[in-house]
Amino acid sequence: MKTANKLWIFILLMGLFTSCVKKEEPTVSDLEKLRTSNNTKSYPAVQMDSAQVIKDITTQKVQQLLELSTLYLSGNKNTEIDNTIYSQMQGYFHNPDSLTLKPLFRELDSLKVKTIKVNNLQVYKEVQNQDTLDLAKFNVEYFDSKNKPIGTFERNARYTLISKEKKEFKFYFISIYSQPKKDSTSVGVTR
Repeated sequence: MKTANKLWIFILLMGLFTSCVKKEEPTVSDLEKLRTSNNTKSYPAVQMDSAQVIKDITTQKVQQLLELSTLYLSGNKNTEIDNTIYSQMQGYFHNPDSLTLKPLFRELDSLKVKTIKVNNLQVYKEVQNQDTLDLAKFNVEYFDSKNKPIGTFERNARYTLISKEKKEFKFYFISIYSQPKKDSTSVGVTR
């Protein structure tokens, strides 16, 4: 009888042991994970308010435009790739013309800037007459060809968001490196 009890205890322990052992999942390659994944499974849903989204998009667009500018200025400005880069830069503007990028090019050229980093971007709205202007104020940090800092400068940009389709907007600059307009009462002489 004792051996029968021991046998039952042994069988129960083995049953518990086998049920507690973690069963190996079949290994799935990274490529197979990518094939079977979709955005709802792969990326966590993060809620951002519209002001944060606009700030992030503006930061990204400013950084991209400035990087393209340094790339354009490092070339001969007369090759096919230079023309493509210039056309791409003009695509960032709502109404591009040849004078839009001149102040930016002049500054980058005079300081011999090779790389740029955008910091502390703030977006805000300003009302002038009956128009609401979307503006961004940011710091740009310039570096030379040896990646040594040249300096940090405060700059401004004006942008617009144009509705394209349902709940989709296209980002365009109106101007970049523009000086904010001064209030006419602070400039003129008052009596």
